[in-house]
Amino acid sequence: MSEWTGDNTSDFVVMTRRQVRDFDAWAINRMKIPGVVLMENAAKNCTDVILKHFPNETKEGVCIFCGTGNNGGDGFVIARHLYNHGVSVKVVLCEDPARIKGDAKINFDICQNMNLPITMLDTESDDLCKDVEAVAAQSGLLVDAILGTGLQGQLKEPFALLISSINSHNLPIVAVDIPSGLDCDTGRPLPVSIEAAATIAFVALKKGFVANPDSHKATGRVFVADIGITPTA
Repeated sequence: MSEWTGDNTSDFVVMTRRQVRDFDAWAINRMKIPGVVLMENAAKNCTDVILKHFPNETKEGVCIFCGTGNNGGDGFVIARHLYNHGVSVKVVLCEDPARIKGDAKINFDICQNMNLPITMLDTESDDLCKDVEAVAAQSGLLVDAILGTGLQGQLKEPFALLISSINSHNLPIVAVDIPSGLDCDTGRPLPVSIEAAATIAFVALKKGFVANPDSHKATGRVFVADIGITPTA
């Protein structure tokens, strides 16, 4: 696990959105590493960063906001590992659970089988801001596992309001792979993004982190986590 300081970019691989997708496809299809194994490795390393760098916050409990894609799947794995370390966790699902598929569904089912607390957030609610405040209550740390690197174009509602609502709380946020709402290639909000205290990027630095110095306002500290196989260039 290495931290990117802005002065050591040459120590890291930098990837665009397309390169991230291609690397995942290569790892799964050519190297024959099941996607669920990559997800496990990535999220386990993310958990290690949380436990090391936010020890006091995790003692107060961790609220994990999850989407229904692979970013949300990472969140489900993080919830399991934090729970196994004695941390009080709460999973907040931000989309219809019927949309969860594949590797993310495997890990969502595990969370359910472990009877971890899972809250279904009604993002269409007129009181979304209050609802977010309620689910985040009695937590010392928030985890953003809502949207990943595939996001392009303008954020649609209710996600823009959801992200703004999460940001409005005076709690540190850890972003999984990339802050939700931040463009992977430009490092610009679309038009809002999670404002994290730390981001754990998987495999490589995202191009937008390097291309746009202002992205630091969204990412906070940036760590690069291994997923079980490393790019060579």
